Amino acid sequence: MDIVKRFLKYVSFDTQSADDTGKTPSTDKQLALAEYLKQELAEIGLEEIELDANGYLYATLPANTSREVPTIGFIAHMDTSPDCSGAGVSPRIVENYDGGDIVLDAEAGIITSPTRFPELKDHIGEDIIVTNGHTLLGADDKAGIAEIVQAMAFLKNHPEIEHGRIRVGFNPDEEIGLGAHKFDVEKFGCEWAYTMDGGELGELEFENFNAASAKVEVTGVSVHPGYAKGKMVNAARVAAEFVAQVPADETPETTQEYEGFYHLLAMEGGVEHASLTYIIRDHDRAKFEARKERFTEITAQLNKTYGEGTVRLTLSDQYYNMREKIEPVMHVIDIAKQAMEEVGVQPRVRAIRGGTDGAQLSFMGLPCPNVFAGGLNFHGPHEFLPIPSLKKASEVVVKICELTAKR
Repeated sequence: MDIVKRFLKYVSFDTQSADDTGKTPSTDKQLALAEYLKQELAEIGLEEIELDANGYLYATLPANTSREVPTIGFIAHMDTSPDCSGAGVSPRIVENYDGGDIVLDAEAGIITSPTRFPELKDHIGEDIIVTNGHTLLGADDKAGIAEIVQAMAFLKNHPEIEHGRIRVGFNPDEEIGLGAHKFDVEKFGCEWAYTMDGGELGELEFENFNAASAKVEVTGVSVHPGYAKGKMVNAARVAAEFVAQVPADETPETTQEYEGFYHLLAMEGGVEHASLTYIIRDHDRAKFEARKERFTEITAQLNKTYGEGTVRLTLSDQYYNMREKIEPVMHVIDIAKQAMEEVGVQPRVRAIRGGTDGAQLSFMGLPCPNVFAGGLNFHGPHEFLPIPSLKKASEVVVKICELTAKR
């Protein structure tokens, strides 16, 4: 099957995850795609195919060489983001994109324009898959799944390309930060792996944010406002003071590249109670710890002013920068870079301003950098996927397998 047909089939499945169900997978509909993929992997000749009770799908392409070659893996996630609907995806192929506006829905006036999305201009002359303007596309990460499956089918049909044992893993719930939580690294049995979950052509990532969540709970004292002097503690105002002490120039809106940030996700409350929800991010571990300490200091200062116990802070680390786990095994990066170069792709090594299953897997004992899947503008109706990038990513998977065997 052509890789484009594979991708278009996968996006027909609504696999949106949800962060409030407390189960794995978080939505049962992810299992429908998992069952389909299980059957497809069997049809192309993979072995040791297993779909576990949590919706994790594993399979093996056996080695075709007698030489000793490391077992490596390729991983992608089946879910799409809760941020935008993934139901009823109606993709369309724009052939030989001319560099102008792409009308997604003329009646609703929904247009993807290079004025707003200048990255479109990098793909003039290419065939591009777009949405109908009312759902996301699902290239994050069904493009990654298609690239891996297509590569395995290609290797199966071309035994002249020597390779070692290759493992494939497709998991649920990456978009809600739980994709790696029940991934069975021991069962996967690889020396290293690659997540096919990056964006633009050539991206190769082995650095990501250190990440924590912060919950601030403020307990106030409610008194009739006419007689409140010296008695009232307005929880909403105390919460506002907390926000005011967080640097305004260290937010997602004001930072880029290696700059960390504090991100206020939600705030609510009144006189008696208020709450703030933050995420804290930084690539540098020392700066990351200093950011968390700043929240501790603000909490202590406000409690000193308004009374002990007025402000309660709960900090929870979420994941760490995988760089410290990849640097001792940099050959996994060298192989990926060489693979890209040999199929005509210029590697773009960059740091992820976010997280990835690969970061958590790296700290679980499976070094796992991230390779481009080709899609852009994820999590919304302006998401698009250049078909040449989709095909090149699959070629990179094949070449990584080949180069690993040669080494």
